[in-house]
Parts: sequence; structure tokens; C-alpha cells
Amino acid sequence: MIPSHIWPRLLQGVAVAFLLVFAGLVSAVAAQAAALPLVSVALSPSSITVSGALQSGAVNIVSTAAGGKEPSPALLLLKPGVSVAEVDALLDRNQVGNEPNLASRYVSIVFDGATLAPGKSNEAQTSLAPGLYVAINAEGGDSAKWPRTSFTVTAAGAPATLPVPQATERSIDFAFRGPSTLHDGELVRFENEGYVVHMDLAIPTSSRASAVKAVKALLAGREKSLEKLISGEPFSFAGPLSTGSFQQETITAKPGWYVQACFMETQDGRDHTLLGMERIIRIVE
Repeated sequence: MIPSHIWPRLLQGVAVAFLLVFAGLVSAVAAQAAALPLVSVALSPSSITVSGALQSGAVNIVSTAAGGKEPSPALLLLKPGVSVAEVDALLDRNQVGNEPNLASRYVSIVFDGATLAPGKSNEAQTSLAPGLYVAINAEGGDSAKWPRTSFTVTAAGAPATLPVPQATERSIDFAFRGPSTLHDGELVRFENEGYVVHMDLAIPTSSRASAVKAVKALLAGREKSLEKLISGEPFSFAGPLSTGSFQQETITAKPGWYVQACFMETQDGRDHTLLGMERIIRIVE
């Protein structure tokens, strides 16, 4: 039996050891991310360019915008046998902006970064398969006007692997699964396990009570009432992603209460929030 006067020292030692291990894990994740092959995506109102390590396997994608109102980068992997000309024609018909699932016959949306502020950059990790890609700047609702470019990802002899995330958030048809508490500084994977395209947004609220009201409003289709409940600009964990796609990033959001939501639409025009794709999450230090 351990004497009672030893317990405080023992518990203190356990706490210190835990902190050292946690710090070591954080440092290891940061080191792994820094070592990943780098892919740079540069956006402007009239162009998008992709450069860097265009090889299969894990990559760290850094997106930067020079101008524009809501620049938004996305990488589309063409299905076997599909040409760039076919994807261009699809985008020019201006149907994808309102219904990304229409693109699933031609492409998989394998990466969709956050909307960028001009002059700012965003960083996220994913794994690229070999193949032909089209990169788009999905700014605005008219896909015919989206700047785009094509590029090829070659097969790497020794593909890099992603660092193991500390948490995983999953989108399904039609809900979210995964921890409801996330921590600033932890690496989190966001993946689509549904059969249709999903996005993963976070809407900040001032309190848990406001978050509860926001969830009820979304379920009832009363989106206008959200204006009084939102305490800041929503941000994107992941934009629209095809089934099986994922990306991971370090959480940097301000601690507080959020509503996790998907605003994609069904074929009959209903937001996924009407079908249950919203829930309360909390970000803590």
C-alpha cells in the first residue's frame, strides 16, 4: 500500500510526465507536418496556379490569395477517361456551383481549402493520388467564371505519409460524428464518409445557450434568425469534399462554442442542415 503522504508527490509526477509526453507529441506532429512535401496554390481574381511537390502521397498544401472577395481553392481529381476539356465544359455550363454532386461523374473533390482573406494564407494536409487534376478558384456562384488550371500528380517512389491526427471529425449522410470538444493546437482530420458531397463549417456563438438556439433555427429552416446568435465570421474546417476525401489541419480557432454545419443542398433544394447536419461543438485551449 502506498503511504498517504506519498500520493501528492506521485500525482504531481504523473502530471509532469503527462505534460512532457503531450508536449513531445505536439512537437512530433509539428515536425512531421514541416517535413511533408509542399504544394503551393496561388489565387487571384483571374488565375490559379499550382506548384511544388506534385507527387503522390501526403502533402502540405499552402494556399495564398492576392485579391478577390472570397477566393476559395479546390483540387479536383479527374475520373479515369475524363478529359480536361470535359471538366471545362461542365464548369462552363454553370451547374456545379449550385450542385457539386453533378461533378461526381467527372471528378472527385479531393481538397477544398478555407475561403481566404486577400494577402493571407491557409495551410492544410491531405494525400494526393497519381492522376490528372483541375484546380479551381471557386469564388462566387457562377462556375463558368471560376479561374482554373490543370496539372498532373506523378507516382512517388516512396510516398510520404500523413502525421496521425489527434482527433477525427466525420461527415455522414446526414450528421457529424467525432469528438464534440476540440483543442487549440491539435491536429484534426475532417473526412467525408457520406455518399454525397459534404462541407464542414463552424459557426461561432457567444454561449452554449446561443448554440442550442442556432441548432434549433437551422433545423427549422430559420436561417435569418442566426444573425442575432452568431458572434463572428463562420470559418471552414473543410469545403465541399467528395465521398472518401479528407484533409487535416491544426486547430487555431478562438476557444468557445460553435455550431458545426453543412450547407450543401439535396437534389430537391433542401439544405443538409434541415436533415440534421448541425451540432454543437466546443473549442478549448
